[in-house]
Amino acid sequence: MKKIGWIGTGVMGAPMAGRLMDAGYTLTVYNRTQAKAEALIQKGARWADSPSVCAVGQDVVFTMVGFPKDVEEVYFGTDDDAGAIAAADEGTIFVDMTTTRPSLSVKIAEAAGKRGCAAVDAPVSGGDVGAQNGTLSIMAGGDADAVEAVRPVLAHLGTQILLEGGPGTGQHTKMANQIALAGTVTGVCEAVKYGQTVGLDVDKMLKSIGGGAAGSWQMTNLGPKMAAGDFAPGFFVKHLIKDLSIASDEAEDRELHLEVLNTVLSMYKDLRRQGMGELGTQAIIAYYDAKGGKVDFDE
Repeated sequence: MKKIGWIGTGVMGAPMAGRLMDAGYTLTVYNRTQAKAEALIQKGARWADSPSVCAVGQDVVFTMVGFPKDVEEVYFGTDDDAGAIAAADEGTIFVDMTTTRPSLSVKIAEAAGKRGCAAVDAPVSGGDVGAQNGTLSIMAGGDADAVEAVRPVLAHLGTQILLEGGPGTGQHTKMANQIALAGTVTGVCEAVKYGQTVGLDVDKMLKSIGGGAAGSWQMTNLGPKMAAGDFAPGFFVKHLIKDLSIASDEAEDRELHLEVLNTVLSMYKDLRRQGMGELGTQAIIAYYDAKGGKVDFDE
């Protein structure tokens, strides 16, 4: 499997695609904003004008886009484009690494099967750092043979690749990941705010507690950024809101009320209302700052 179509070259998608090029794969890329793919094009990737063009003649088509609506349009088309599934050759394997609705992953798998293709839902955890370093955790759902066929490619992107079950189970596993993350990121934030308030050296505090039972990816990677007021996005607030909303909906559909999840979702929605949706998820600390009167969201 050497010919790869890659759709979505944002904060996560661009470094992931770049790693595959470094590994010797031939990439054709598409992104709604071509400028965001320019570095890959300069590196040797072929540019495609649409998702359907990107899918033609490929062994594997990867997608790493933003929202469920974007996933639907890429795979099933718009008024201006037939979509990736309709354009792909028989035998193509689709790998959607976007975090999206499990039901949409099932729909994609069914449509791909009718086309003589296969589809894998393979959302990831590890953020932009994991995307750059190839250390993502990849949660795969779909046909076991298809997952095994693309495993050598996925191995350049992640250090853990687990088959969770049939179509949609990768997305359900990612929902569990985001539910766990919701409490963790706010816990780290509150620890930082406490340390700042009582006058600790916060970097030293984070190093001290990060080596013990309180340690987490969020603490190691986002704690120092919270303390420094560095809100540059590795993972956008708006995308976490999307993920947590899907998780909340899936839970509520099963009459499961998850209080921490819904509380954190409400906090992030408050940030988005104040114009902070394009910032990194560590900007949650601004929610606490605002409550203390230290941030004017209207500036």
